[in-house]
Amino acid sequence: MNGKTKDSFPQTAPDISQLGSRINSPLFDQLRTVLEEGYRVSPRIEYSRCSMEPGWNIKYKKSGRALCTIYPRAGFFTCMISIGKREEAACQLLLPTLTPSVQQLYQASAPMKMGRWLMIDVTDEQILEDVKKLLELRTN
Repeated sequence: MNGKTKDSFPQTAPDISQLGSRINSPLFDQLRTVLEEGYRVSPRIEYSRCSMEPGWNIKYKKSGRALCTIYPRAGFFTCMISIGKREEAACQLLLPTLTPSVQQLYQASAPMKMGRWLMIDVTDEQILEDVKKLLELRTN
């Protein structure tokens, strides 16, 4: 957001309110409340050079374990949640209660050693509820 060095790495990280202004969605505020008050975790703003998702993101971890990563978009956000092997069986049971779009995303994601990485575009209340359910799996 501010100046960049010669290798395109921004010198100054935006703060959470700047990222929230870009997202400009009450759903982001609701998810922050769940994470920060419900799970008592603090946001960590990081710059990713990943070729698939370069840019600033917001990570939430609890006891060293990643809960989710939020990728700001204009007017919404993408929430990446990893479903590991220990959550797989519970997620299979939860799947029928999720929205069709999140079910399809799960089915289309390839299981890897580190689990399934679900990149969920949070654009409405129902999808936010799915994210909350998946976060609950990550914390049990």
